[in-house]
Amino acid sequence: MGNPTGFIDVARQLPEDRDAKERLIDWQEVHEHMSEADIKEQASRCMDCGVPFCMSGKSQYAPAVAGCPVNNLIPEWNDLIYRGRWKEALLRLHKTNNFPEFTGRVCPAPCEGSCVLGINADPVTIKHHEVSIIERGFAEGWVVANPPKQRTGQTVAVIGSGPAGLAAAAQLNSAGHLVTLYERADRIGGLLMYGIPNMKLQKEVVERRVQIMAEEGINFVTHTEVGKDISMQRLADEFDSVVIATGATVPRDLPVLGRNAKGVHFAM
Repeated sequence: MGNPTGFIDVARQLPEDRDAKERLIDWQEVHEHMSEADIKEQASRCMDCGVPFCMSGKSQYAPAVAGCPVNNLIPEWNDLIYRGRWKEALLRLHKTNNFPEFTGRVCPAPCEGSCVLGINADPVTIKHHEVSIIERGFAEGWVVANPPKQRTGQTVAVIGSGPAGLAAAAQLNSAGHLVTLYERADRIGGLLMYGIPNMKLQKEVVERRVQIMAEEGINFVTHTEVGKDISMQRLADEFDSVVIATGATVPRDLPVLGRNAKGVHFAM
């Protein structure tokens, strides 16, 4: 903990929102950029807790804890941000998270709800730090394709290119397996591409990561619905393993007042 009184002296601060009139025209992201000095100051609010609940997702060992589902090393990279060691912060972030540029934008941030500082003050701006680290990494050219040095010769088909499918493909590819990912839509991303509006997640952000994954050796196949355009049996015959990572595309209706009003549609 670089600043032992940071959480006492510094109030919580987030980037300002862009003017709503501008956002109505371009549908770009909501927030302005925050200066590096301000981000470092916010990172100083991390308390160096004895038990940092922010980084602990629910498990059999901690069933009552609802922190980060991917167990991000949050106190570590908060401290590294404060010290200006951004590249090291990026390495720590990528230890646990394949796509921090997605989660740093659209995750509901249960880490902040579990922040110990939040017991009697405003919690640390963890989510903003996460996206700040990864975007700094892209800006500095630190985020590049990192294909495996050796291949196992094992082949895996992944069905579905949403967050789960992309993460499975990334992990399997990093282990050296040859991965082919099948998507029935015309573009890769699933929920990230078709379920989240641009103001929360620009599609260029998704495509940027997909391009890196392609450079790392993952084969993407679009316009292909398993069970229709290609059979499950064919995948089982052609690949050593098959991962099913399809999303739930059946909408859930809400029989509430106004449901039948004009212009009310299912989101997906």
